[in-house]
Amino acid sequence: MTKDNTFYRNFFSIYIALVLQNVITLSVNLADNIMLGAYGENALAGVAAVNQIQFVYQQLLMALGEGLVILGSQYWGRGQTEPLKKIAVSAMHAALVIAVLLFILASAFPERAVGVFTTDRQIIGEGVKYLGIIRFTYLFFAVTQLLLALLRSMETVKIAFCLSILTFFVNCGINYVLIFGNFGAPRLGVEGAAIGTLTARVMECCVLIFYIYMLTKKPERHHSEKNAPSRLGICFRDYLRFDKVLARDYFRITAPMLLVQGLWGLNTALQTVILGHMTAAAIAANSAASTLFLMVKSTAVGAASTASVIIGKTVGTGDIAKVKEYSLRLQRMFVVIGVLSGSFLFFLRIPVLGLYDLRPETKEMADAFLIILSVVCVGMSYQMPTNNGIIRGGGNALFVVKMDLVSIWLIVLPLSFVMAFVVKASPVVVVCCLNADQIFKCVPAFLMSHYGNWIRKLTRD
Repeated sequence: MTKDNTFYRNFFSIYIALVLQNVITLSVNLADNIMLGAYGENALAGVAAVNQIQFVYQQLLMALGEGLVILGSQYWGRGQTEPLKKIAVSAMHAALVIAVLLFILASAFPERAVGVFTTDRQIIGEGVKYLGIIRFTYLFFAVTQLLLALLRSMETVKIAFCLSILTFFVNCGINYVLIFGNFGAPRLGVEGAAIGTLTARVMECCVLIFYIYMLTKKPERHHSEKNAPSRLGICFRDYLRFDKVLARDYFRITAPMLLVQGLWGLNTALQTVILGHMTAAAIAANSAASTLFLMVKSTAVGAASTASVIIGKTVGTGDIAKVKEYSLRLQRMFVVIGVLSGSFLFFLRIPVLGLYDLRPETKEMADAFLIILSVVCVGMSYQMPTNNGIIRGGGNALFVVKMDLVSIWLIVLPLSFVMAFVVKASPVVVVCCLNADQIFKCVPAFLMSHYGNWIRKLTRD
């Protein structure tokens, strides 16, 4: 019973912090959407289009971070911090390269980047103004996400929650002032929203670096399980070094995830492309619905991240029987989380949509989208943590890559394109097609986790 209590206490201490972090972070996007929706639908749609670029970028950083967590947590389970430090350096180098490349592309081709998602010139104009400022967040965001992934691999997650609260108040406060021109400030619209996001990103990055610096400055004062960064002892000069052997191990694990997460981000962006080329209201309705859905989706994302840390650390200890026991226990929890999350989204949709100042037909379409997504949420809350948390966290990332390649690129997207542009189905039907994989991926997730070979030792002796 004591072991059970320890397991659940460990799970929920990480899980709750990660879910709250995601919810508060996405609350910033929700507040942005509500404010921009009140400012104008073109502004809302323009920012939504640019955010698809940000989403693809975020998926790539997530892959780099998850690779760090998968390999790093196994070393953490073995009590080896020096290899973990070197892996974190390789991950940060890769993230900075992607950040610089995206900044260059966004600076050189802003209209083409936004024009991929919509043909409306007014929406493109608003999106270009937003992108002109938001591109400066890319570097700070990369540093923050990889440092948080490093801390997560060591079961340190509370700082992420604190940072998300800071970001929420800074971003929302500046947005309220600059979007509408309150308190005598200029009325900047989408540019005001971008300035708020940039300020928040710079601030959270600086606070996180200072937090790690203070804990590692005097390790003898902070050396404990609760202050994991002090045990790692990482500092700036460590990021100037490079270990070829561990870098090769890291990229062997991460490369498939970079592919699938990048394609997943592209898939989500293509959903906006499909809906944005159907009706004028579809892109705004999708933005309103998807923002709320992503907030509730945080329960599944948090479960996946938590499971990845727990499973990875347990695999590192070498206790395979315990790994399998934890897998079964976690999956039962995922089903409960899914039912609760889906119900919550269904009942929350009406009061939240009431906050938007949208045309009746746009709001009605967003409501239909959210009813579909509340069902999708149940399947997603099982398959995502099982695939990305248990199976991938256990060391078998290739299975998830193969499954996503088949489901998204051979089934979901072709079917959605046909329904949208050949059959001329309604946006509601297309949204069903776009999210169908969240249901049918439950089957391979269950079969692999119960009968497949997914437990892999990734560390070096």
